[in-house]
Amino acid sequence: MPHRIHPSILNANLASLDDEIRRIPSADGIHLDVMDNHFVPNLTIGLPVVESIRANHPDRFLDVHLMITDADRYAPGYAEIGCESVTFHLEASAAPIRTARTIRGLGAKASLGLRPQTPIEPLADIITEFDMVLIMTVDPGFGGQSFLTEMLPKIRRTREIVERSGADIWIQVDGGVSESTIDQCLDAGATVFVAGSAVFRAEDPDAVVRGLRERPEVPCRH
Repeated sequence: MPHRIHPSILNANLASLDDEIRRIPSADGIHLDVMDNHFVPNLTIGLPVVESIRANHPDRFLDVHLMITDADRYAPGYAEIGCESVTFHLEASAAPIRTARTIRGLGAKASLGLRPQTPIEPLADIITEFDMVLIMTVDPGFGGQSFLTEMLPKIRRTREIVERSGADIWIQVDGGVSESTIDQCLDAGATVFVAGSAVFRAEDPDAVVRGLRERPEVPCRH
């Protein structure tokens, strides 16, 4: 599939979220980082703010990334309010299959997030339970970090597992994505890109979004 660009609002002006979202009309989705200061050492937005964004931007694809503890309890709530994709972390879930099926049953895409140190291989037999796998290319918690090139082999291994499954599963990368790193990720097999500081710290955020999307497509490696 053509790759998608989902800018993260983590590096946007959080006091003017509606205006910030309107600055990126070319984005394929809006990436919303929900952090609880337990799973990661940062505190951002929660369900009420996401619900307001949903109401104010009914036509935008909302891609929620939950970096919270007790994900099995809280993740379905974001599907209930109409978010199109809900990512919860494997490390914060005691029942990832059940949670993914609940999210799907509520009409959203179920996505599983992995910290840099969490391997993809144990998920090979259950990969089709998820619509997207999020490979963190920085340690989660803060925006503006440098891309970890050590994650490129992991992206390739994830692509191989997805290809063997025969399922249409998106592979998302989050952390340090910019015009200088996106080509490596495309070559490794990623299809959805979260960019935060590269977009919102630019004078023209939407131009950056368009530039990230207008990269040459790379055939998937088998």
